[in-house]
Amino acid sequence: MRTLIILTFLAVLVMAATCYESHESMESHEHYYPFINRRRANDFIQADTRLGAITQERIRERTKAPHERQREICEDYYPCELYAYRHGYAAAYRHYFGKRRTK
Repeated sequence: MRTLIILTFLAVLVMAATCYESHESMESHEHYYPFINRRRANDFIQADTRLGAITQERIRERTKAPHERQREICEDYYPCELYAYRHGYAAAYRHYFGKRRTK
């Protein structure tokens, strides 16, 4: 009988220790309602910033650097691409497209 009382007491102590809910978890308002509306969710992002970033990305897509254009040209021509794997894209472009040979 004494062992049963001790085991019950230990079980209650273990349950109290593991099921204790601290006040730190209650400080957050998310505990009561974890979802926020769309307007509050998007408040931290400014609309002008997003549109400006999209515009800058579109401009960068239109105007590429010369070495990037050369690399794309070289990637489209298979022998140039194979040469680029061994010697680099700059050397491959010069080798295949550097001097235009005309008759």
